[in-house]
Amino acid sequence: MNDAAPRLAASAETLLGAPLPVRIRAWDGSEAGPPGGPVLVLNNRRALRRILWKPGELGLARAWVAGDLTVDGDLFELLDRVGGLLWERDREPGAQEKDKAERDTGPAALLRDPRTRAAVRSLAGLARPWTRPAPPPEEAARRGGSRQSGPSGRPRHTKASDRRAISHHYDVGNTFYERVLGPSMVYSCAYWSPGGSLEDAQRDKLDLVCRKLALGPGDRLLDVGCGWGSMALHAAREYGARVTGITLSREQAAYARKRIAEEGLADLVEIRVQDYRDVADGPYDAVSSIGMAEHVGAARYRTYARSLYGLLRPGGRLLNHQIARRPEPDEEAYRIDAFIDAYVFPDGELSPLGTTVGELERAGFEVRDVEALREHYALTLRAWVARLGDHWEEAVRLTSPGRARVWQLYMAASALAFEHNRLGVNQVLAVRTGTRSASGMPLRAREWPA
Repeated sequence: MNDAAPRLAASAETLLGAPLPVRIRAWDGSEAGPPGGPVLVLNNRRALRRILWKPGELGLARAWVAGDLTVDGDLFELLDRVGGLLWERDREPGAQEKDKAERDTGPAALLRDPRTRAAVRSLAGLARPWTRPAPPPEEAARRGGSRQSGPSGRPRHTKASDRRAISHHYDVGNTFYERVLGPSMVYSCAYWSPGGSLEDAQRDKLDLVCRKLALGPGDRLLDVGCGWGSMALHAAREYGARVTGITLSREQAAYARKRIAEEGLADLVEIRVQDYRDVADGPYDAVSSIGMAEHVGAARYRTYARSLYGLLRPGGRLLNHQIARRPEPDEEAYRIDAFIDAYVFPDGELSPLGTTVGELERAGFEVRDVEALREHYALTLRAWVARLGDHWEEAVRLTSPGRARVWQLYMAASALAFEHNRLGVNQVLAVRTGTRSASGMPLRAREWPA
């Protein structure tokens, strides 16, 4: 009897306390749930075991990465329907404590609740044999501990742990990133204009940063988290700046140096494999930090801000381009996203915009401009997802099926988070001021010289 999907749907609705938002198809071919739209496909019983052992997004993500869970139809639409329900559930009073219990004890926590016991037993019967599935190999090593510390109370975001985290994310293979990011090789929010291409939008973003920093011939620019060298190349080629780019990824550094040599800009650009805490050759006229500060961590952010402040000359400018999350009613309850931490950015942390501005001011900076680019990142991520789809077979061959599926899920879910204002991204322009007001700042906001 092919009845797995109706049984799954009935139990899921009991646990969710809401109608099933999408149609589901089980391993026996049965279907249940609202007709029309995308279908969530459980290809085997292991998909259900993964979800039960890790209730919430991590179990779903593991099933997706392993290929146990797939989508028939539009991935964005399915994530929008499912994500909206999970988001509202996350915001309910007491949701943080309930989520922690479920993540810590798996199905045992749900079995203790008489309201959900029968539904969980029904799902457990469908999921047999009742064994804990091993995480897909793409998952980073789990560390445990708090946001500030790892096992045995050791602090996170040491130089060694940051190198490991960066390697997990960026040393996937430069050719893979070429297929996803396109010729610009810029891995941060683009700056779109109507009808423009991804390449146009990334060039315009780099140019916007250079103009905000008022770069000119001979100016010293430190590009923190320089990636594959795109910002350094643009600043040197278009503005004549002398650029030092730093990254913790050896693959990125090698790629950037090759590009610099091919463009004949080795006399203007130097790429180092170096931690920002080890840079000691200031003062610089300007510092760009584009999509790097998300890796710093809340406990280290003041060190980051003070380090960059100390590397600038008086009047020098910092352009800090950084993703922001919405503030929590209780900031102590903030938790790092389980899927992102396990598969994408180990130890990555997001802060509200106000926290970032406050830390920059405490370091001594004068914040002169904040520009929100939230909608621009949603467009950028959708463009990357489309490029990944266009090059899917090659992306799988270059990495692994699981790694390609990590990126597909991560970028699609992130695009929706920006569209729904669960995430934002902001360019903060700050100045290391001297005894007088910084010279050269435009009197009218956003009149950045071309």
